[in-house]
Amino acid sequence: MRLLLVEDQPDAARLIAKGLREQSYAVDLAADGVIAADQAATHDYDAIVLDVMLPGRDGFAVCRELRGQGSSVPILMLTARDDIEARVAGLDAGADDYLVKPFDFRELLARIRALIRRGSQPPALDRFEAGDLRIDVSARRVMCHETVLDLTAREFALLLHLARRPGTVVGRAEIAERVWDERYEPFSNVIDVYVQRLRRKLAHAGATTAIRTRRGEGYELVPGGS
Repeated sequence: MRLLLVEDQPDAARLIAKGLREQSYAVDLAADGVIAADQAATHDYDAIVLDVMLPGRDGFAVCRELRGQGSSVPILMLTARDDIEARVAGLDAGADDYLVKPFDFRELLARIRALIRRGSQPPALDRFEAGDLRIDVSARRVMCHETVLDLTAREFALLLHLARRPGTVVGRAEIAERVWDERYEPFSNVIDVYVQRLRRKLAHAGATTAIRTRRGEGYELVPGGS
């Protein structure tokens, strides 16, 4: 899942992005409204976390611009103002949800998950099975039989993306777009490295579900290893 975090305070942006990345999200950063609007028009995000008070163009204006362009990306607005007028303004601008600073990070995560679930077609499940794997998105846990797979945040994100596309060959470009963020090096072999790591961990857990390589096309998660 790839998010755009729009926050002009460097310390706050760094802390929020770090926490989100630890929860397996790919996070792009924007420090002003003009850059945020450009990035949102360039990339396909699963959700946008948008601060209200921004240089260049405030969050309300960014939100209105995106909705005016026909974007349906879920938008969570952040603000230090805890008054009804500010909340109404955000929702009227087209935001899907509103969170007042300071906030508990667990609530931010829960609201992001809820927005992504509602914005998915069909709605994304928090818990589901892929072959003999049981995936719990909220807990960021994958079990095979009685074994919990020890996955890094990026490994979990990659496996989750493949598991949400059953029977589909997922190309490298899509994986880079949805699982990695703006720091991804397009000419690196990092995706192949992570696929190999996942294969070893699946094999170690005794999984029959496997990641198949389709040469020249991409990767497919195959239940039963068929």
